[in-house]
Amino acid sequence: QVQVVESGGGLVQPGGSLRLSCAVSGNIFSIWAMSWHRQAPGKQRELVATMPNGYGTTYADSVKGRFTISRDNSKNTVYLQMNNLKPEDTAIYYCVVDLSTFRGGVPYDYWGQGTQVTVSS
Repeated sequence: QVQVVESGGGLVQPGGSLRLSCAVSGNIFSIWAMSWHRQAPGKQRELVATMPNGYGTTYADSVKGRFTISRDNSKNTVYLQMNNLKPEDTAIYYCVVDLSTFRGGVPYDYWGQGTQVTVSS
């Protein structure tokens, strides 16, 4: 069994910052990628940032220069530093971990429960 738990969401004023954390635990053999997605009210879920093993990082155009994804492999944790937040960043943010649970296993995406980020004055 695998658990993915996000934390760090909340209410922040425009221009402010938040740091999201996501820890994965359980039956992990190998982590292939760690990502953040978000879903705003009435909109489709979108990829915010992803960090595959050894392949750098990718960001949505809307967050480039403002958000930074990072990983601590020793803790199986991924972070999302969000600076200069805008009202349009308001959404539920989900952590997604692509991992395999045994040698030779096909990687599978495990989702967290989500954490609410609200940007408002």
